[in-house]
Formats: sequence, structure tokens, C-alpha cells
Amino acid sequence: MKTKAVRIHGVNDLRLDEFDLPEIKDGEILAEVISDSICMSSHKLAMQGDAHKRVRAPLATNPIIIGHEFCGRLIKVGAKWAGKFKDGQKFAIQPAINYQGTLFAPGYSYANIGGDSTYVIIPKEVMEMDCLLSYDAEAFFMGSLAEPMSCIVGAYHAQYHTDPGSYAHDMGIVEGGSLALLASVGPMGMGAIDYAIHAPRKPGRIVVTDIDDARLARAASLITVEEARKNGIELIYLNTKDIVDPVAAIAALNGGRKFDDVFLFAPVKPLVELADALLGHDGCLNFFAGPTDPTFAAPFNFYNVHYESHHLVGTSGGNTDDIRESLAMMAGRLLKPEVMITHIGGLNAVPETTINLDKIPGAKKLIYTHKNLPLTAIADFAEKGKSDPLFAALAEITSRNNGLWSKEAEEYLLANAPEI
Repeated sequence: MKTKAVRIHGVNDLRLDEFDLPEIKDGEILAEVISDSICMSSHKLAMQGDAHKRVRAPLATNPIIIGHEFCGRLIKVGAKWAGKFKDGQKFAIQPAINYQGTLFAPGYSYANIGGDSTYVIIPKEVMEMDCLLSYDAEAFFMGSLAEPMSCIVGAYHAQYHTDPGSYAHDMGIVEGGSLALLASVGPMGMGAIDYAIHAPRKPGRIVVTDIDDARLARAASLITVEEARKNGIELIYLNTKDIVDPVAAIAALNGGRKFDDVFLFAPVKPLVELADALLGHDGCLNFFAGPTDPTFAAPFNFYNVHYESHHLVGTSGGNTDDIRESLAMMAGRLLKPEVMITHIGGLNAVPETTINLDKIPGAKKLIYTHKNLPLTAIADFAEKGKSDPLFAALAEITSRNNGLWSKEAEEYLLANAPEI
């Protein structure tokens, strides 16, 4: 079967290629990809090329398909897996398969599987590691957001605290405690707010900061103070751009006290120092944002590590249980991952979008892999719709949904957008 896929051939050398997939073996599965969400990790892959730790170099002679936040349908299940999976079944994937201690993963390391493609062959190791997941949510785009959402879920589970005199770690944020989310109205920050409000283990107060009024206003309109209050949480949004003493201002919103849990979503040295200064006794700082600079460092108060039991955690992705939790919460509509999506595009838009991802405003860029569409902001649908009936219809659908992507919008696009 022929597939069309975006492959990396070297540093910032991404090409939309067409090639033949081999016949599947008994331990493999042929699958159709419907949607993929572009991750900053793919941008870092493009920047690093052969130097990336997950790549099987050299890419010049062994190009791999990029994209790891994808879902779709199983087309042909190999004999070995016929009792567990069936043709036509919807799927999502946990790309961090950790097979035999390697870092190899779909979207980074394989010639025949990655999210930015029309058809793929799922290799045996994905199934052997129980990383091919049944998917029951109402729209494909939710499956493409399950992996980034699982990174958020994993970060919350990685938090820990201790009781005086005990060395046992109580995993998770402090239930009913105080949570500060810094630089947290980007795509992952939005997901973190949503999860904190709807997860089984909830804080009592959340303070969300950023330095952009427009981003804060969008976040507050989509994840509202009222919704948090319904779940027993006080939610506060704060712009810290012009605040002389942000530590005092943020602590004042917590009754003058420091915080039990602090998450940081941007690798910026002054923000690391701010996060450190906001930690209360036994406070846990989660450094969520992965820097591109391997020498990135920032001061940390080790006096407070010693005397105030401050501690630091960081995770890079979620595990399979985290992605299952994400899928279950999406299927039950406890999470609204659509708040993370700001742009839609087709497979043709992937190379330029991936290379320039750090320069494109907005949040998640969602790709429909069988479609030929320019990357377009949802906010620009109405303007583009003046000359294009497809976008006029999508503008009408999204306007009825508070400017958000939806199952209805997805179904319309899949039925009417041009094929790649």
C-alpha cells in the first residue's frame, strides 16, 4: 500500500514523501492515521536531526516519519494480534514504548510509523509493550491530544510530599492545597488547569500566571472561574508583567502564604527563581517545560531544600497508565482538550509548521493527515471564509462552540476538505 508521509532527512529537512509500505508480518498491524497534533518535541527533532537521542542515524539514508500524537483506525490486524484487536477499531498510541531499554519511539525512530502520514505499519514492539490503545472518545482529535494530555497527567502524579518524621512519599499534589501554575496559558498550561479542576485529586486554590492579557483572557473564557468553583476550587488568573514584586503579589492571593505545589511551563531563568521563591514548607516544584539548551541552568535556594524540605521534580512524557487516564477522562467529557487547539491544517502544512513551530502564535496545531489544507488559525476562519466556502462553514460551526474545535467541525472537514 502507498502512503504519504512527512519524513525527516536531516536538520530542518522535512519532506512530504510518497512511498510503498511493505506487506505486514503476523506480528504487525496496518493502520490509517486520521489526525496528528504537532508537538514542540518534533520541532526539537527537526532542529537536531541526527544528534537527537531517539533517532537511528543517519537520516540521510534512513529517513523516519515524524509525529507522535496521533490516532486513527486499524485496517489489517496481523494474525498474532487478531484476538486482541480488530479491523476498523479506533486507536491511539503511547509513543514512549521503552522497548528493551531503548529510546526508540514512533515519530522519532521508525521508517514506517509516525503520526504525520496517511497509512502506517505498527511494529510488534508497540503491541508487546501494551502501547496500542483502544480509543472510544467521540472525535479523532481527542485521540491526538491524549498523548500531550498524558504528559500533564504524569506530571501531576509525579508530585510528592512528606509528613514530618516520615520518609514515605505521598504522591500527587496536596489535596485541598494551594497550586501555582506559572506561564500557564499555553497549550500544555491550559491542559494543566483543566486537569487540576477535574481530576480526582484536586487543590483548593489555583493561581494561574502569564504576562499576556490576550492569552489570559482566552484561558479565563474557556476554563472559567465558575467552572472551578463548581468543583470546589478557587481559580485566579493574574498578569505578572508589570508587578514589581510578583512573589508577594502571588502569595497575597493565597492568603499571604507560599504554595504547596508550583508548576513552571517556560524554561526561563527568572521564572525558575520565582517558582523557587513561591514554595512553602515541603513545597514541590514541577519543572514542566523542556529546554532546548542542554546547558540551561538557574539558581535554586538550597538553604530551603535543607531546612524547608523544598524539592524539585520533572517528567518528560507520561506513561501508559497516564494516557489511559487521559483517554478515559476525554471519553467521559471530564476534560475539554479542544481548548488547546488554535490551528488546523493538512499534511502538506506539516514541514513548515514543524520547523517554525516556536515562531507561530497560538497553541496546538492539529493536522488531518489525508487533507490538503494550509495551516489556519480558528480565529481566522471567518476572514478566510469570505473567499472559501469550506472555511465559511467551519467558521459558523466553531462560532457556535465558543470558538473551539469540535466533533461537528471535524466531521465537516473530513467530509469536505480536499484530499492530499
